[in-house]
Amino acid sequence: MKTQTLYRPVGLREMELIAESNYKKFPPRLEWQPVFYPVLNQQYAEQIANEWNTPDEFSGFCGIVTAFNVDEDYLQKFEIQNVGDNSHNELWVPSEELEVFNQHIKGEIEIVNVFFGANYKASINNDLNIKIEKFR
Repeated sequence: MKTQTLYRPVGLREMELIAESNYKKFPPRLEWQPVFYPVLNQQYAEQIANEWNTPDEFSGFCGIVTAFNVDEDYLQKFEIQNVGDNSHNELWVPSEELEVFNQHIKGEIEIVNVFFGANYKASINNDLNIKIEKFR
């Protein structure tokens, strides 16, 4: 089975929920979030994590870039959405389909980069802190 690597910028609280799943799935969307949007390249995920998550209190003043592999055949059902320049490509997964999407993740959701805002405070999850602090 072929897989495609996708990226997802997340804040600290969302990363804590991912850690609680043993790095196997993304948590359900909040009621005001109708779409889960993984992005197609690390550069774009880093831009979002650094520019949007680090100044955001709800994100814990922390932008974490995750990478994960998804069954390529399953991904064919989602049209690539371009939301800016040529590198701003993402998939729009309806929130009600996120659990099915999670079932198509192969392996673990990995942390590939972390950006720290000025007001960042460490997670209450010590194992997660160890992974995050490697990027300081």
